[in-house]
Formats: sequence, C-alpha cells, structure tokens
Amino acid sequence: MKPSSAEAAWSSAAHRFDAGHPTATGHFPGNPIIPGALLLDHALRAIGAGTPLEIQVAKFLRPVRPGETVEIRWHDQDGTVKFECRVLDEIALSGAAKPVR
Repeated sequence: MKPSSAEAAWSSAAHRFDAGHPTATGHFPGNPIIPGALLLDHALRAIGAGTPLEIQVAKFLRPVRPGETVEIRWHDQDGTVKFECRVLDEIALSGAAKPVR
C-alpha cells in the first residue's frame, strides 16, 4: 500500500532510548520514564538539523520508557513545523515549532 500524499509529506527519524539510560534511575525510581525535556530535545535536534527552533506548543500524551524506540515525524505547514513522536504507533508528543529569525 502506498502512503497517501499527506503521509508522504512527513519526514522522519528514529531514536532508541537505551534501557540503561542514565535518567531512568532518577525519573522515576521504580517507574522510569524519559523526561519530557529530553524527548523534546531529541525531536528538535532531528527536525532542525542545526537550525534553532522556537517551540510554539508541545503536548505530552504518553510516557516514553527506557528501551523504547521513538519515531520522530515532522512536516512544514506554512512556515510552522508540525511534529510528533510515536511509540508503538501511539503519539507520545505532538507540537509545533518555528525557525528562530
């Protein structure tokens, strides 16, 4: 099955957070998750590829756990970069950013 034209407009990158990621010991003991700031940082680095971005909105919808692989997807919509991070086909983070001028 071919992706729809809307799906084809998305760029993507994958990142796996190591099961022994250092944040796992403190965020949170007994129930580790990857901190939202770290997830957002990885997303913005993948999207911007060296271009500074200003976050317009970010919504965290599902925790990301050490050992999980995140698919970072983004596309440009009239100068605003819409993005999402997915784990197991569930959206963990969605948002929008603009290049810093």
